[in-house]
Amino acid sequence: MPHFSTTEQKRNAATAAVEYVENKMVVGLGTGSTVEFALRLLSQRVKQGLHITGVPSSLATARLARRLRIPLVPDDGAFKKIDLTIDGADEVDPKLHLIKGGGGALTREKIVAARSDRVIIIVDEKKLVPQLGKLPLPVEVLPFGWQSTAALLRTLGARIQVRQNEDKIFRSDNGNIILDCHFRRITDAPALAAQIKSIAGVVEVGLFIRLADLVIVGKKEGGVAGLWAA
Repeated sequence: MPHFSTTEQKRNAATAAVEYVENKMVVGLGTGSTVEFALRLLSQRVKQGLHITGVPSSLATARLARRLRIPLVPDDGAFKKIDLTIDGADEVDPKLHLIKGGGGALTREKIVAARSDRVIIIVDEKKLVPQLGKLPLPVEVLPFGWQSTAALLRTLGARIQVRQNEDKIFRSDNGNIILDCHFRRITDAPALAAQIKSIAGVVEVGLFIRLADLVIVGKKEGGVAGLWAA
């Protein structure tokens, strides 16, 4: 039986997701390596006559989309409703709860997802987990008082790492700090998300609860599997 690489799995998932994009849609454009495949495929369809307007979830995505000549909203503060968003995830559990934010774009990604009629998440097979928490949970916090915010996050059981960019503290596109919170096992993702969001100084948490409508998984043996929200 053939074994498809992670790259091939990502490409297969992206190919399947792009088929859901229709003419004249407003399309949310996620962030990350898997989404890059979708952007390149969308660019090909645009060259063939597809008319869409993209809403990028990060500055990096906006730069790539412009290079690929994907039309974008002229004012990223003025969009209202998005027809369909395609994005990736770091972890996906059986209830389709997600951990996102490995690239630091979780706040904008969540805004885009929340404004979307449908959200399609594309992943390779290893992103499916029985329980969230093997990877750190990104939490975006305001720089003001961030150490006190981190201390409160520790009271929830997290081991905190301040995300770095080389030898400096990483800053999100919003100018904020990302705290990578190691919980090991997240037994109640909705409850934890609510607890974290209640802490003053937290801008957003990388737990995406009940936002994914469809998760498309690139399979190691080839092809894709579609997991629909209940």
